[in-house]
Order: sequence, then C-alpha cells, then structure tokens
Amino acid sequence: MRARIGDWLVVGEGRVGQVVGVRSADGSPPYIIKWLKDGHIAMVFPDPYARIIPTGEPVTTGDSGDAA
Repeated sequence: MRARIGDWLVVGEGRVGQVVGVRSADGSPPYIIKWLKDGHIAMVFPDPYARIIPTGEPVTTGDSGDAA
C-alpha cells in the first residue's frame, strides 16, 4: 500500500479519512489521517482490508452509496 498527501483512506464500512501526512519517502504506512466524520487526526497503520483512493478519484465507502 502506498499513499500521498491528499489521497483518501477508506477503512471498513463508511470510515473515510484524508491522508495529511506520510512518514516514509516511499509512501508506505503509517499515515497521518484526518477522519472526515469528526476531524480527529491520528497515525494509522491500515489493515489489509483498507483502500487508498488517489486524489481526484471518487470515493465510495460501501455503505449505502455515500461518497466523500
């Protein structure tokens, strides 16, 4: 998994956050994520079921068609 600042992280059903920090030069985890739901900022080590959506692509969360 690789990410850049501005990409989206989708975890499970409906949990979406924006990548606001990437600690490694190659874009590997952990990432600094700002969660959309509450604005909380956290360092995240995504699990194998998480997805990175590049900036500019539509983000669907999988729960009733919601999008970011």
